[in-house]
Amino acid sequence: MSQQPVELVFVPLPRLSHLISTVDAAKLLLTRGGNRLAITILIIKLPDAGDDHKEKVSSIMEKTIPRLRFIELPDHDCNIEPGTPTYFFRYTDSHADKIRRVLSDLVEKPLIPRSKLAGLVVDMFCTSFIQVGDEFNIPSYVFVTTGALTLGTFYDLISLKFEQNQDLTQYKDSDVELSFHCASQPIPVKLFTSPLFDGSPIGDLLFGYLRKFAAAKGVLINTFYELQTYAIDSLSADYSMYPKVYPIGPILMDDHDDSVRNPSADDLMKWLDDQPEDSVVFLCFGTTGAFQGAQVREFAKALEDSGSRFVWSLRKPSEEKSIPLAGAGEYGSFEEVLPEGFLERTAAVGRVIGWAPQVAVLAHAAVGGFVSHCGWNSVLETVWYGVPVAALPLYAEQHLNAFNLVRELGIAEAIRIDYKIDFGRREKAAAEMEVVPAGEIEAAIRRVMAADGAARKKMKEMQRKSREVSKEGGSSYASQMEFLRDVLRNVGLE
Repeated sequence: MSQQPVELVFVPLPRLSHLISTVDAAKLLLTRGGNRLAITILIIKLPDAGDDHKEKVSSIMEKTIPRLRFIELPDHDCNIEPGTPTYFFRYTDSHADKIRRVLSDLVEKPLIPRSKLAGLVVDMFCTSFIQVGDEFNIPSYVFVTTGALTLGTFYDLISLKFEQNQDLTQYKDSDVELSFHCASQPIPVKLFTSPLFDGSPIGDLLFGYLRKFAAAKGVLINTFYELQTYAIDSLSADYSMYPKVYPIGPILMDDHDDSVRNPSADDLMKWLDDQPEDSVVFLCFGTTGAFQGAQVREFAKALEDSGSRFVWSLRKPSEEKSIPLAGAGEYGSFEEVLPEGFLERTAAVGRVIGWAPQVAVLAHAAVGGFVSHCGWNSVLETVWYGVPVAALPLYAEQHLNAFNLVRELGIAEAIRIDYKIDFGRREKAAAEMEVVPAGEIEAAIRRVMAADGAARKKMKEMQRKSREVSKEGGSSYASQMEFLRDVLRNVGLE
């Protein structure tokens, strides 16, 4: 059997959450592939990126390991009007020629001498580049940064739209529930991101990316079998026109280095050290999660009324319109948005901070509950550390994640799983935005922090399973090895 070295090329979407997951997936596969495998990750520069984004990308690229390299694509000008809803995705797609040139160079100058370029692994929103791989006879694979339930619902929606010729706009703002092969119970249509049903250009783009999955050789998913058993079984049995699925997760941040980025993080961790085990509720809504003042005040009232110890990552809404879901910013002073006297009244039991070292906080023994937007990376992190969730999804597929956690798995309590801040949220006046009242938030916090709560017990059991799956003999370990064997087989090396 040939032992020729092989190289994979990854193309992540130029958003931090996708880039981080991609890099960690690459590092994981390198631990399984041995000296025979090398990986190159292509970095697309984000248009109009701020200094903070650039610094984080640079930090990621500096943390390389043997047989992993980064290639930052050159600065790029395109004739696409900034500020339009589709700009970000079309800007990403416009890098096809640059990726074509890189692949050509890699064929001639591989990272490992005499190695074979064996696969192009593209982000779920970069599937337009599969065509570039085909030009070089390079098999393509898709890396899905969300869960198996979401992927299966996308496949079913594609079938409704293109095979059954349904007009999906009939479901816009509808209260109907639809049955999906991959879900154990019907899902309310209102839980899906609105572009899938509003006939908008960005919806057409999303469907275009998803339809191209069928041209790939396989789909890597950042999940594990025990977490999404029903959906993964369905993906293997009910979607024959789509490629094999490899659940290789949980793929998590590989260290806590981010905890040193903010000088206040040390003080926060020291404060947590002084709190009782499982006594602190942590509120954090990801890199883009931020609320208008009216909602912030409801959160503040809920925390006071609950009497719980808390850590609250309070971020300022971004005003950037040229980048969909641009990162949240920092307040100059929290007093400008919090109720008068809140900080003084809660000084003994809580901490309000800006950016939060999420992984480090979730890992701390004092943290017993997580008020979360249910982004998929956050879902995997909270499962890994066994912290039950109070769910308030905001946009994209987060509502499906919350549905999965609350309705199917029972490892989360719902604040409100149909609350939305969607793609067009910056065009709305603050007065038009839905406000979840303090009472709903407080009730969910009390449920999730209960020592004998059902969500806590189920989450601890799922945590135990998550720690086993990537060990030899575990389901994800087997899936990782199967993917690498199939990569070799698809280029005739096994």
